[in-house]
Amino acid sequence: MPQASMKRSDLNRIMREADQFIRSFGYILPPFAYWSPDEFKANADKAEAIVSANLGWDITDYGLGDFMDTGLFLFTVRNGKVGDLKKGRGMLYAEKAMISRQDQYSPMHRHNLKAEDIINRGGGTLVIELFGDTNGKCDRDKGTVVFTDGIRRELEPGHKLQLKPGESVTLMPNEHWHAFWGEGGDVFVGEVSTVNDDMTDNVFEDKSIARFSGIEEDEAPLHLLVPDYRTWL
Repeated sequence: MPQASMKRSDLNRIMREADQFIRSFGYILPPFAYWSPDEFKANADKAEAIVSANLGWDITDYGLGDFMDTGLFLFTVRNGKVGDLKKGRGMLYAEKAMISRQDQYSPMHRHNLKAEDIINRGGGTLVIELFGDTNGKCDRDKGTVVFTDGIRRELEPGHKLQLKPGESVTLMPNEHWHAFWGEGGDVFVGEVSTVNDDMTDNVFEDKSIARFSGIEEDEAPLHLLVPDYRTWL
């Protein structure tokens, strides 16, 4: 199936809306978030760690062409090195700021390496649908055990966990298949995790899904997206 593309004008608009929404909860993105493409190029040598860790703006419609139906806004604030996980020392953690819009679906997936806390930082209710894993595949007949803010919970297959603002869940790699969306309003979502590798560590139940969207260049970029680093810098 050909991958759909998002218009740069839509990506720019989503950036502006996302920044305003995140700021409404008192969360401010780091200074490099607001660099223009020219400013990023001018600071490229000093920003090597930003580029190598894939920090920054990340907006996806999963290659399906309908962001409001199936999509997610993300901004990777900090991220360590995958190699440090093997050594067991160094910067072993990552943090993301995300927005899951009302009824906007993030498809069923799991991770090979990343353990993560998904946190509702404000807005509506974050709904997370959960299944267990069998031999690396989503087992829709298998339940899961999760910890929500330190409380152990045994969940039936397909349980729709509802996280209100301030609540969180811990999900483990190769164990928790999950999809999520906002209910009752848009949700400001935090993610605190081990090192994050979005290039290789997302395993989707639907193999036709792409982690990153194509881009139709109908206007100049407001800020660079993580996938832009390879072509713009």
